[in-house]
Amino acid sequence: MTAPSPRTGRELSKLALQVATEASRLVLAGFRHDPTVTLKADQEPVTQYDLQSERFIRERLAELTPDIPVVGEEQGGSAAGELTWYCDPIDGTINFLRGHPFFAVSLGVARNGEPFAGAVVAPALRLWWRGSVDDRAFRCEAPCTVSTVSELSHAVITTGFPVRGKPLPSSGVDLLGQLSPFVRDVRRCGSAAIELCLVADGTYDVYLTRKLSPWDTCAGAAILLAAGGRWQTWPDESGDSELGSNAALYEGLVTRLRAPAPQQG
Repeated sequence: MTAPSPRTGRELSKLALQVATEASRLVLAGFRHDPTVTLKADQEPVTQYDLQSERFIRERLAELTPDIPVVGEEQGGSAAGELTWYCDPIDGTINFLRGHPFFAVSLGVARNGEPFAGAVVAPALRLWWRGSVDDRAFRCEAPCTVSTVSELSHAVITTGFPVRGKPLPSSGVDLLGQLSPFVRDVRRCGSAAIELCLVADGTYDVYLTRKLSPWDTCAGAAILLAAGGRWQTWPDESGDSELGSNAALYEGLVTRLRAPAPQQG
């Protein structure tokens, strides 16, 4: 008889950590070993390790939570029902290709379309995070929370934006331009999942980007919310934007980002 799938966020975050950790071992085996690269229809690179990781994750989830659908970056899928898994088998594929250690396996679950629970495993960094909105967030199984920085001038923000084939407004460069003159420093690490987790554990204070796919952000956003942070997507004239931050900075950031851009004289 098949055991019922876990339903609490805490249970799902632990299961996500288990499966993502297993998949990360496959990925790490290919790190700095000249993986084979092909280009997808959108010209984004994919390696055999992306494909192997997603196949493994789907097989494990079919065993452990057969009633929860899976949507992945490489094999697609569709949401159905209350819960849906979102899988990015290697978040930060370009980093992985270039031998940069900021890449991760990201596995999150959404409840009614909203980030609910998940885990992010960065094997080359020997770091992992997990959390759920009905529990709390953990970094390497130690509880973590967002920072208490309350002044934008003291904030370290992180961002992500595509740099090829995108006009500047839709790439997110304009969003960064609205904030960068007012903050302490800016980082761009190349993995949305890791960057959201670094906001969740207080390393950074803000994550800002144009809207990504749910497999990029579901796990990290759930962990951020579990850590006491805030997460929001909103439409603007250049495309949907996404903001993750600590609680102290959030309202001021939203006000600033929604204000009309200053006119050039």
